[in-house]
Amino acid sequence: MIVRILIFLMLITGITSCGDKKTEHVVKGTNWSDSTSVKFNQERMKEEELQINLYLNHHSEIKTKSTGTGLRYHIYKTNEGPSVESSDSVEVSLKISLLNGSLCYQTDSLDVDQFLVDKSTVESGIQEGLKYMKEGEKALFILPSNLAHGLLGDFEKIPPMSPIVVNIELIKVIKNKK
Repeated sequence: MIVRILIFLMLITGITSCGDKKTEHVVKGTNWSDSTSVKFNQERMKEEELQINLYLNHHSEIKTKSTGTGLRYHIYKTNEGPSVESSDSVEVSLKISLLNGSLCYQTDSLDVDQFLVDKSTVESGIQEGLKYMKEGEKALFILPSNLAHGLLGDFEKIPPMSPIVVNIELIKVIKNKK
C-alpha cells in the first residue's frame, strides 16, 4: 500500500514539475526590453482605468475631474482659504482605502499628518491633488498605482499595482517663506 502511495506521489510531482518547466521556459524565453516594459505598463494602465471607471460607476455621486497624470479628484467641501503650492507645509487628515473599500490607513482622530508638498515621501498623487485644494477643504482622490505605491505596493496593506482612494481634509497650509 505504501509503495502505491509513493508511486502516486511521484507521478503527481512529475506532472506538476513538467508544468513548471514549461512556464519557466516561457519566462526565460521572453526577451524583456524597453518596448516590452512600455507595452506592459500601457496594458496595466488600461486595466486600472477600467477598475477606476467601474468604481466611479458604482459611486455615481462622485463627480471627478482628471489630470494629465491620471489623478482623479473631487472636492466635496469648498473653502476660501489659502491654496497649496510646492514646498508649502501642509497638515492633513486622511483615510486611504482600496477600490474594493478595504481600509488601509487612517489618520488618528487626535492627530494630523504634516509634510512638505513635493519634498516628501508621501504618495505623489496626494501631493499633486493637494495643489487643487485650499485650506479647510475636503476632497476625494483616486490615484492609479503609478501615483500611489506602484508595482510593489507598500509591503504592508496596499498590494502591488493597486489604485487607491484617498479621502483627505486639508486642515492647514503653512506657506514657505522664500
